[in-house]
Amino acid sequence: MQEKVTGMVLSGTPVGEYDKRVVILTRERGKISAFARGARRPKSPLVAASEPFTFGEFVLYQGRDSYTISSVEVQNYFSEIREELEDIYMGMYFCEIAEYFTMENMDAKEILKLLYQSLRALKVPSLSRELVRRIFEFKIIALNGEAPRLFACIECQKKESICFFHPGAAGILCKVWYGKAPYQNRGAYRITGSTIYILQRIVASSVEKLYTFSVSEQVMRELNLVIPDYFEKHTDKKFQSAQMLDNLLSF
Repeated sequence: MQEKVTGMVLSGTPVGEYDKRVVILTRERGKISAFARGARRPKSPLVAASEPFTFGEFVLYQGRDSYTISSVEVQNYFSEIREELEDIYMGMYFCEIAEYFTMENMDAKEILKLLYQSLRALKVPSLSRELVRRIFEFKIIALNGEAPRLFACIECQKKESICFFHPGAAGILCKVWYGKAPYQNRGAYRITGSTIYILQRIVASSVEKLYTFSVSEQVMRELNLVIPDYFEKHTDKKFQSAQMLDNLLSF
């Protein structure tokens, strides 16, 4: 039985002498694994189509226990990303996160869209890779149903004087409640109204409108504090590609 799906290759692993096992994030089936027979042969039509970042229509044969790729109509290789090492590592990081948050037969349309738009955003001159990374991390948490409460104090529901982001409490606190139990001036980051607005915008915006703004240096510094902390509290994995990326940026 054959089936056509639209998706992006997240990862590929050699199998045997000539084959590869690829993980594809699809609109129709969520995350699936499929075999690309002969993909490691130099002249195979599946060579490029079994590489990460490849987006297109995959014709699959569904066997008893697994899928096999029959053919691929590639729509985007993201070849421009493959030209710079930092872009490659960032793209691998996005793919690894998308693989972590998805599973077979789930509705992954928005995460697939986020992945696609984030890879495109890496080559937008007005956007820093650093900002693209933080937007991706925060938005995928929101798409997973774990967005923090950002539009009013989580305790008193007031919208005035909200200036503390508390990752553990998953939301914003006002000045008064941050000093009370159980917080008692601990566990939160004091951030500007501009940073709160950006966090709100990331959560509330459609994926198509995510990468349409830039931020000041101060806001970027604050995003680099609060988003990694919140992201780590909602994942239980150390991403190998993140370590490779951070090692690269440390030189």
